[in-house]
This record gives sequence, C-alpha cells and structure tokens, in this order.
Amino acid sequence: MKDDAPEIEFDGVTKSFARTDRSGGTFDAVGNLSFTVRRGELVAILGRTGCGKSTTFNLICGLLRPTSGRVTVQGRDPFAQFEWFRSKIGIVFQNDRLMPWRTASANVELGLELNKVEKDTRAEIVASWLARLGLRDHRSDFPHALSGGMRQRVSIARAFAIKPEILLCDEPFSALDEHTGNALREEFRGLLSETKATAIFITHSIEEALKLGGRLMVFERPARIAYETRLRADMTESDRDEVRTNIRRALAN
Repeated sequence: MKDDAPEIEFDGVTKSFARTDRSGGTFDAVGNLSFTVRRGELVAILGRTGCGKSTTFNLICGLLRPTSGRVTVQGRDPFAQFEWFRSKIGIVFQNDRLMPWRTASANVELGLELNKVEKDTRAEIVASWLARLGLRDHRSDFPHALSGGMRQRVSIARAFAIKPEILLCDEPFSALDEHTGNALREEFRGLLSETKATAIFITHSIEEALKLGGRLMVFERPARIAYETRLRADMTESDRDEVRTNIRRALAN
C-alpha cells in the first residue's frame, strides 16, 4: 500500500438488513456513506442509538459485507480477506470480553497465541503491557477478582499486545465511573501517540470525543456524516463550545 493511500476508506457504502416485523422488506443501517481515514489518525464517531455506528464498526472489522459500495482497509476487502487482518486490527469493546477461565496474563496472551508467537516472546510482551497498565501485581488474577477498570485495562493490553496497525474501539469506557474512565482515556491517548496506530473510536459522549481530540464525525440515520470537524490542540474554550453546539444540532436532526 502506498504511504499516502487511505488506511480505511468507505466509498458510497450502503448496508441493508431484512426487517423482522410483519412489514417485510429491508431497511438501511448505513446509507451511501463515504469517508477516508489516513494512517495515524484518531477518528471519534458520535451518533444517536440506532444511527449505524456499530454497523459501520462491523464493516471495518470484516464481520459484515456491504450491500453496495466498497469498504477497503489498507487497500484490501476486510470481509473477503478477513484472515489477513488477524494481527493488524485490535479491538476494544464496551464490555471487556475477557475469558473468565483465563488469568489476566492469559487473556492478554490470547491474540499472540492465535498469531503463533513463540511462548517466551509472548511472556515478555504480556509482562511488559501488564506493567505499563499498572497490572503487574494482578497478572495471575482471574477476571472475577478484578475491578471493572482493571478488566478494561486487561482488554486494552490485549489489543495493544499484538502491535495492531488499526485499533477499533466501541465505547470502551462508557461503563466505567468518571474518574476511572478519564484515567484510562488519558492512558489510551498516550499509547496511541506512542504506537502511531490508526484508531476509530465510537462514543455517545460529546465530552469524551472532545477529550480524545483528533477528528470527529457525527452520524445521522442511516449512517451518514451529518457533521465533521478536526479538533486542534490550540482550541479555546469558545472554540470547543462552538463544536459542542454543532454536535448537538447534528444529533437533534
């Protein structure tokens, strides 16, 4: 892939599903959506419930095939070439999705196992990430013995451990208390800056999107861009208030 090529590209993408009620027919969850994400960008996607954020997420993951249009990730079709992306995409969900029968270390190790990384190397990588996320003393703990914030740290460590080129995050901090969420958000931003990974971050929180920085897109139903802006490091509070107003206006449509 050329260095200037988009890391993620949606070109006129529509995704339709069959209706489950008696009316029959189909409905569009994503409607003629087009956007590009460049390497190293952080893009926060906001939108009301049911606007197609998660469907867009699943199209990028390769879990869904578009009904029409084209989705490419690093120049490839993520649905048709799903296996090729195994070590290239890391995912952090709202629910930590840890395996309850595996320790913190073993959960972080999972992606490395699937990628057939040697055992000694896996152990070094896992120990390093657990230490960096403040979990050195909890490596042998099972998920039930960890707090919600700790479990989400394990989930983040698992995603970063495979050295992903792309991170997909689906409201990863929304279930946490404000203090824990803020702390993890700062750590997450620092890790992204360090690793240079491209990130798509789905959130329902305007303030979270503003704190993350980067680029912000607001979706309307069916998923299409109602408002988009880039958040600058030198923005004043007045600038941020203007963005808040524009987001609220887009969400109200």
